[in-house]
Amino acid sequence: MAKPSADDGELRRACTAAIEDPHQKIVMAIRVAKSHGILGKSSKLGRQMAKPRVLALSMQSKGQRTTAFLHVLKYSTGGVLEPAKLYKLKYLSKVEVLTNDPSGCTFTLGFDNLRSQSVAPPQWTMRNIDDRNRLLLRILNTCKDVLGRLPKVVGIDVVEMALWAKENTPTAPTQSKARDGVPVASAVSETELKVNVEKELVSQAEEEDMEALLGTYVIGVGEAEAFSERLKRELQALEAANVHAILESEPLMDGVMQGLEAATSCVDDMDEWLNIFNVKLRHMREDIESIESRNNKLVMQSVNNKSLIEELDKLLERVNVPPEYASSLTGGSFDEARMLQNVEACEWLTGALRGLEAPTLDPAYANMRAVKEKRAELEKLKTTFVRRASEFLRNYFASLVDFMISDKSYFSQRGQLKRPDHADLRYKCRTYARLLQHLKSLDKSCLGPLRKAYCSSLNLLLRRE
Repeated sequence: MAKPSADDGELRRACTAAIEDPHQKIVMAIRVAKSHGILGKSSKLGRQMAKPRVLALSMQSKGQRTTAFLHVLKYSTGGVLEPAKLYKLKYLSKVEVLTNDPSGCTFTLGFDNLRSQSVAPPQWTMRNIDDRNRLLLRILNTCKDVLGRLPKVVGIDVVEMALWAKENTPTAPTQSKARDGVPVASAVSETELKVNVEKELVSQAEEEDMEALLGTYVIGVGEAEAFSERLKRELQALEAANVHAILESEPLMDGVMQGLEAATSCVDDMDEWLNIFNVKLRHMREDIESIESRNNKLVMQSVNNKSLIEELDKLLERVNVPPEYASSLTGGSFDEARMLQNVEACEWLTGALRGLEAPTLDPAYANMRAVKEKRAELEKLKTTFVRRASEFLRNYFASLVDFMISDKSYFSQRGQLKRPDHADLRYKCRTYARLLQHLKSLDKSCLGPLRKAYCSSLNLLLRRE
């Protein structure tokens, strides 16, 4: 293998101190540059934003089970290593050397347990090809020894890597400067640098077979035409074999084609059915939307009708004429015993007429036919009552004065004249005073004839006295 960097030993010790896990043993640590490329694009922009990192490969043993980890460490503000990312090698599925880097020192490691596979994995750039081969070979050997399998390798020749490993295998452990001038063995031991060819990606026997196979094609320039003819013959033989295989498999292909045609027919039928269902579902959705729209309108109409009925009930209560008041207003007597009922009927009639006027009544109801008819009915009741009450009071005043004039006891007692007493007259007037007030509020024009009749009757009485 290539000679490791002079500070690999100190780097491993620094990584061990940063990880702080005594159960893990750092077997390799190397400095790299981290960058992020974009899927399907060149990584030049990512290399301009490269960050220094340290990749450390560690092993942890629990009984007979061994687990391999790949640590990513970064430098803090004070230049001290600290953990940044941890990967388990058992999830390593792909090792790819990027072809857009001419130096061949940039690669990516694909892990199949990452949450987002659509994000490009980080790119690692080494200082040279030897450092790249040394790290990748150690990772692949660890996968083969610990997991018993190898990840997919893309962009690098496995045979070339195996030859590189064979050429760079050290023959003796390296020496380093010792303390106090005494040479001692380097921190990188022989067991860490030695590559066992049997454990490499290609075994010794496979390597010899490949070298012998490659040796058969090492020919001179003068034999190029013969080599070309040989390749043409082999190509023709391969094409003939392929044609023969195709002809032999024709019945199988016919069966496959028939199956595909039947499946295509089924798919077409299913597609037609799905189109029919889509049309029906669209019509159902339109019907449902129409039903919901009508239901919403009906609900709104129901709410409006309920509110309208409540308003109409209130309006009917306002304009409805009670039977007892109707009988008093249209045909009741004006005797003193029924005067209270007549006054109550007048009060109700006054309030009803005032309730149908603009300030009290909502303007929206003012032009309703029912309201107009009810107002006309109340006006008719008012006119009838005012006419009857006015006629009764005119006759009442005249009959009262005639009774007082015809009563001789009113003027003399035992043959002697006495002073007239108007107490009974005042009592009668007070009895019908409230009726006169209501007549004034109902129709002021009726007071003129009443005043004239009252004055003429009272003058007649005074002249008689």
